[in-house]
Amino acid sequence: MNYIIYILFRIAVLIIYLLPFRSVYVLSDVMAFLLNNVFKYRKDVVYKNIKSCFPEKIDIEIKAIADKFYTNLSDVIIEAIKGFTMSEKELHKRYNFLNREILNSYFEKGINAICLSAHFANWEWGVLIMGKQFNHKTFGVYKPLTNKYIDNYVERRRKKLDMSLLSMEDTVKGMRIKYDRPAVFILIADQSPSNHKKAVWVDFFNIKTACSHGVDMASRMFSYPVLYIISRRRKRGFYEVECKVLVDNPVDIKKGEIAQIYMNELEKNIRLEPSNWLWSHRRWKHKYEDVIL
Repeated sequence: MNYIIYILFRIAVLIIYLLPFRSVYVLSDVMAFLLNNVFKYRKDVVYKNIKSCFPEKIDIEIKAIADKFYTNLSDVIIEAIKGFTMSEKELHKRYNFLNREILNSYFEKGINAICLSAHFANWEWGVLIMGKQFNHKTFGVYKPLTNKYIDNYVERRRKKLDMSLLSMEDTVKGMRIKYDRPAVFILIADQSPSNHKKAVWVDFFNIKTACSHGVDMASRMFSYPVLYIISRRRKRGFYEVECKVLVDNPVDIKKGEIAQIYMNELEKNIRLEPSNWLWSHRRWKHKYEDVIL
């Protein structure tokens, strides 16, 4: 069954490769309509999450955010597949880094770094092209896909553009290794952690929210600076990406504070462009009171 799914996936990659971008977005609009109105993909989760974060908004405003979310989700899915066959030149043109010199300045000092990103706007093209944007040896920390055929294909495409992959379980081991040049480890850190008993709990949209303790632990263990990378849609199919330093010296920061600083930045971005975040995550499936008390 996994191989059949892989074959269907490769057919989808071929079809989207053959389509011009204008047609790709027609396909995305159709997908958004189906996800939103026919399959109603995680609609209860989407609406519940948006209402929890924006209790001041009325129903028509909540619906507007949700409708735009499904368009964003469909664009990301289609663009992710399109990205596997896009040239490096095309990716650079459509995914523009505004200030990568901030991270590259650490390379000049011979310093490894950790970069935190999020499921915001288009994160998939970032995973493809960041290895060509930064001087560091670039690692994407990820959870391997259950379908090993698709996982191998995705890994090959990313490695072609100098993005090395590091499974979440091997993150600390990978950070211990000395490479031929300074390394940067990129994590999408806005998901609900697998182990809530070890989680760092922060305030996010005035909700007690669990975050992985791994970044806090690793940054302190290795004294790596922590940076934040976020993409914003300039227009459909074109993005601008900004980088900023969250914590230059993590040893001087209180335990758990890095997660709070990161989530504060993410909340600012979401409040500005709420439909661009991945609201379909079951982000608050575990409550603080149930885990801690």
